[in-house]
Amino acid sequence: MIELKNVSKSFNKNKKVIDNISLKVQDGEIFGFLGPNGVGKTTTIKMITGILEIDEGDILLDQKSIRKDPVEAKKQFGLVPDSPDMFLNLKGIEYLNFIGEIYEVPMEIRNERIIRLAKEFEIYNELNDKIESYSHGMRQKIVIIGVLLHNPKNWILDEPMMGLDPRASFILKEKMKQHAKKGNTVFFSTHVLEVAEKLCDRIAIIKDGKIILLGTYQEIREAFQENQSLEEIFMEITKNEVE
Repeated sequence: MIELKNVSKSFNKNKKVIDNISLKVQDGEIFGFLGPNGVGKTTTIKMITGILEIDEGDILLDQKSIRKDPVEAKKQFGLVPDSPDMFLNLKGIEYLNFIGEIYEVPMEIRNERIIRLAKEFEIYNELNDKIESYSHGMRQKIVIIGVLLHNPKNWILDEPMMGLDPRASFILKEKMKQHAKKGNTVFFSTHVLEVAEKLCDRIAIIKDGKIILLGTYQEIREAFQENQSLEEIFMEITKNEVE
């Protein structure tokens, strides 16, 4: 479970990038976090994961506070960040073993998962190549495998399908569904609204640092009293952001 309690963040004194948002992502739920560029999605994810400090409020991951107990809180999740361009001087296999060591994945389990996942995502033959030689999509795959490797209860994914080929995108979506069915949590941001519409149990739309819509797709449609797609609803309520 992931819970945000009255969370705010400012980068200057004049404007809050995130303005007093609260939400709770339940176990067994795929939760979509949507909004135009620059409205605070990645900032929120960076606060959830402890990359950025919270100015006000608190965030709990399975009841562990990211502010008060950051080490224990960070053990509760796996993160796919908005950019996979990291640890570029490591080979793919070195990166995965590094992740395995950090999260204390036993070697026998680690090796089995690495082989299985690398073959599923069609990157097995490139594991001994340096990550800097990978395409963007391959870098995305190796980061995703790193998250799946230690099997965290909470998945936090920032635009996880960006750059993935159709097969890898399909595999990831299926794994998200399976993860949630086992009583775990998936929190992800995406610009692909059709994916959010079909995949998410609930959706939040953020604008000007505030959550302006929160609920199931059906609840959101009923609020508009029209038979609109999520894309049409999104365009309508965020139009001031793109004009």
